[in-house]
Amino acid sequence: MRRNSIYFLLVAALGLSTTLFPPAQEKPSDKATAANAPKSGYRAEFLEDVLYYEQRYTRLAEGMPLEKYSWRPAEGVRSVGEVYTHIIMANYGVARALGTASPAGFDPKAVPAMAGDKAKVLPALKASFAHFRGAILALSDADAGKPQKMFNRETTLRGSLMMIDRHWGEHLGQSIAYARVNGIVPPWTEEFQQQQQKPADKPKP
Repeated sequence: MRRNSIYFLLVAALGLSTTLFPPAQEKPSDKATAANAPKSGYRAEFLEDVLYYEQRYTRLAEGMPLEKYSWRPAEGVRSVGEVYTHIIMANYGVARALGTASPAGFDPKAVPAMAGDKAKVLPALKASFAHFRGAILALSDADAGKPQKMFNRETTLRGSLMMIDRHWGEHLGQSIAYARVNGIVPPWTEEFQQQQQKPADKPKP
């Protein structure tokens, strides 16, 4: 009964309905990224959210079994894998809107076709977040109030990042619901539950 209730909630809420990766030398190393990362300002604040969503999406994608990548709650609604490829496309598309071109060799037409292939989705998802992070590092803190068009709306650069945050949050919630309906507990929730179940340390005599 509970499963059916979640199913119909999903249907109602979501009724709206290979040279893919950049060469290794084009991907910034973690060390270089850390060195260039701002310590304060709107970019520093937003980069924390980039890391948060990157970890959530990739860990969910890793935790979902391959056979569930084609699962969808209803016809005309994105499948598990299609949500991930949607995020991949959005990461490259938004980076381009912010002034960072897609890497050489990136083929946007190949992304939707990989939705059912976990082995391709995972590295593509990670690469898209790495590319997006580079796009944020390329911005200037002085341009926070600069006019920016994002998702067909006129806003500022800072405002556009808030919109991107909301977009990630919406689809992360969708992915979590998909996982739950299919009996998959989000990894971070499972870890928290395991911590809660550990017996408390006995006080020393």
